[in-house]
Amino acid sequence: MSVDATIRRELLARARFGRKEKVSGTEGVVVSSHPVVSRVGADVLRGGGNAVDAVVAAAVAQTVVEPHMTTIFGVYSMLHWEAATGETTYLNGSMNAPLEPLTLAPGDLAGGKGVAVPGFWAGVEASLERFGTKAKSELVAPAIALAREGFEVYPFLYAMLFGQANNLGRTEETRELFLPGGGLIAPGELLVQHRLADTLEALVERGNEHFYRSAFTQRVVDTVTEAGGVLTMEDFDRYHARWVEPGWSTYRGHRFAVSPPPDTGGTHVAEILNLVELVPLDEWGSWLESPDTLYWLLRFCGEVFADGARYGDPNSHPIPLDTILSKQYAQTRFELMQMGTTLDRAVPGAYPGSNHLTVVDRDGNVATVLHSVMSHAWTNGLYVDGVQIWAGGAHLLRKMPEPGDRGTCYVAPTILFGQDDRPLLAAGSPSVGLIQNLVQNTINIIDFGKDVEASVHEPRFGGQAIENFQLGGPPRYYCETDVPAELRAEVERRGVRLHEVGPWNWHSGSYEGIHLLPDGRAEACADPRRAGQAEAA
Repeated sequence: MSVDATIRRELLARARFGRKEKVSGTEGVVVSSHPVVSRVGADVLRGGGNAVDAVVAAAVAQTVVEPHMTTIFGVYSMLHWEAATGETTYLNGSMNAPLEPLTLAPGDLAGGKGVAVPGFWAGVEASLERFGTKAKSELVAPAIALAREGFEVYPFLYAMLFGQANNLGRTEETRELFLPGGGLIAPGELLVQHRLADTLEALVERGNEHFYRSAFTQRVVDTVTEAGGVLTMEDFDRYHARWVEPGWSTYRGHRFAVSPPPDTGGTHVAEILNLVELVPLDEWGSWLESPDTLYWLLRFCGEVFADGARYGDPNSHPIPLDTILSKQYAQTRFELMQMGTTLDRAVPGAYPGSNHLTVVDRDGNVATVLHSVMSHAWTNGLYVDGVQIWAGGAHLLRKMPEPGDRGTCYVAPTILFGQDDRPLLAAGSPSVGLIQNLVQNTINIIDFGKDVEASVHEPRFGGQAIENFQLGGPPRYYCETDVPAELRAEVERRGVRLHEVGPWNWHSGSYEGIHLLPDGRAEACADPRRAGQAEAA
């Protein structure tokens, strides 16, 4: 299957940051951070595929056209709702720590020591085995075509390549891909990835056997070992994606399904919204109107995230999830927070580098997926057979798992249900501000009745500034400068430190959410903080 060059160029011309338009439809909707990716998913829906078919095709295509954000050597975690049964399920395709005990420092991410065991392809296979209706060859064909025929380098990709240019010359394969003729590939030039196309074809043919138990796997192990890493063939052979029960809470009387630990981001969103229920939001108004709202939302988000650094893999660290998500725990927590202290130290996090995808099909099935490079792209410059070998150990710096356990990652697929127990809001986000992003958009839509298009374009505050992760010291939180200055000044006076950034800043996340309306329509609007678009089938 080829991707028409004229259509491809037209879609790539739209891959820009800035104001986006809402779409709505009854035959299915896809929202992502790239127009080509949304088109791939929407085409699958038009061809009779379901939400999982579409999200798989889109995610694999995204590893080709957004190599600065994701890779098939990354993670893949999906929250799914099945219309026919009403069942909600969660698939954890996140990373494992190596079996060899690991001590990791930030400087290790530049070599092989920062490479963990990836779950992306195991997640793809597991999701298709359980819910897919289309042949894998059909779903992966657009990604193979984009890799083999190439696509035009667009501004965001070029900017990320420019920023990481020092790492791109470290290996023969990165030089071949990104420094043809000795100079950085230019905007508008074709990025062709023949080796990645070959690998994707092998994965269509042999699936997990090729990825986790083949000569390809051995080449990965050898490459990582030569670069100072500790991965073994056993690490790959024992990997499997996990089907687990979602975390459950409520918000304003709506049932709320979230990603459970060790994918802690959805749990954090539910914890924060439990706290939000304890303040008079209807009196105060939004964070753009009230210093009280801005102050407490910043504290709720920051301190819940900090507490979450203790959560590990439930396989070896039992977590009282029902307690953590309870209203009683939120009440106690809020009472303690009102004693007046704020965090005085930054909490280790990870560099941004992720994608989120949400799809609703014509039957109402929902799939919302986070997949990611889990670090700055090209941090270690390692490639094998066209595949970027990520430095995902950046997330292990926050909470080191036991040998062989899952990493704790604050990814956050979420589904909020309406009064009829059907999905009302399905969403997720990438980036350091993903938790704050989901909290703010959920409040906008549920509490203030805002349209999804209006919501995503509003000013935001975000997560801890990356500078904190690098330098330590008291936490400072990203805050876009079009949040009113008097509100920013007041929360700083109260002791919450801010790191001001420009409007529609990409560290504030990208809301990949779909609002399902009572009349059967689904609405979505891509976030202006990324280069994406929403598309109706």
